[in-house]
Amino acid sequence: MNKILLVEDNETIVLGLSYLLQEENFEYVIAKTKTETLRLLDKNTFDLILLDIALPDGSGFELCKYIKEHTNTPIIFLTAKDEEKDVVQGFDMGADDYIIKPFRNRELISRINNVLRRNNKENTSIICGNIKIDLDSGKVLKNDEEIELTKLEYKILVNLFTNVGKLVTREQILNDIWDIAGNFVEDNTLTVYIKRIREKIGDKDGEVIKTVRGLGYRVEMLK
Repeated sequence: MNKILLVEDNETIVLGLSYLLQEENFEYVIAKTKTETLRLLDKNTFDLILLDIALPDGSGFELCKYIKEHTNTPIIFLTAKDEEKDVVQGFDMGADDYIIKPFRNRELISRINNVLRRNNKENTSIICGNIKIDLDSGKVLKNDEEIELTKLEYKILVNLFTNVGKLVTREQILNDIWDIAGNFVEDNTLTVYIKRIREKIGDKDGEVIKTVRGLGYRVEMLK
């Protein structure tokens, strides 16, 4: 499970992000000041930092500079500062992404996942049984033979295979693929996508992608 440090002092934003990160199965820790952030970084390691710029006791830019000088932890700025000079400064300091408030929840999750994938050099593929997803090339292989999937089918399969053993609700999948489709995908359409994916990976009986009735799907770890 990826561990995220959320550096934000706005209680309303903290409450909303806490709920969102929990729903997406992220482990997270909250820091509301620069001082608290430095204390946490001294005793913990994180997979990603969501960093506000305007903190009560200092600048997020200064904090970013310090973090990048001492760690390789990816940073996403989450801020209301939308001037070009601020965005450029953020990237110049080594930020991996810069998101302006107010933001859309699904867009934020997609960009968090993108940064985590880019920085997880040791885990560039997902293997479950005889199915392998190469995250670098975007290819899906069965017994080393490539399977042709559409963009949406690939996104759904990655979502399921990165949560092996866990329930992935239909709502979570629908929210995830909304970003790619550019519009809302209906619940009945998702059933069709799952059916097509099962056929393509040779899982017509649902032994790999198991249906949890009334809730969603779960992929069991296969030997």
